[in-house]
Amino acid sequence: MLNPVTDETFATEVLGADVPVLVDFWAEWCGPCKAIDPMLERVQGDLGDKVKIVSLDSGANFESVSRYNVRSMPTFILFKNGSPVDMRVGAAQSHAGFIKWLESHAN
Repeated sequence: MLNPVTDETFATEVLGADVPVLVDFWAEWCGPCKAIDPMLERVQGDLGDKVKIVSLDSGANFESVSRYNVRSMPTFILFKNGSPVDMRVGAAQSHAGFIKWLESHAN
């Protein structure tokens, strides 16, 4: 299970992190969001401490969804040094593609 964050914990867990953080914006009604979770957990295991992956329930955390203009599920926003640096939308992401993308920001 990915580490869940909320509007209340976003600043500490994401913006204040000392490593890049990938935020998985998902929704309960989103089948592709649930389908991609096992791959994200595997990516987290492969990357270890280089990148942190967290999940944010978009249906319960409107402030963060609005602040980062999330309009589709799933949306993945990568934060580095407290700022969004890259974004991907949709579940058509491969394990290898995620690893390559995240490692490119882990330096």
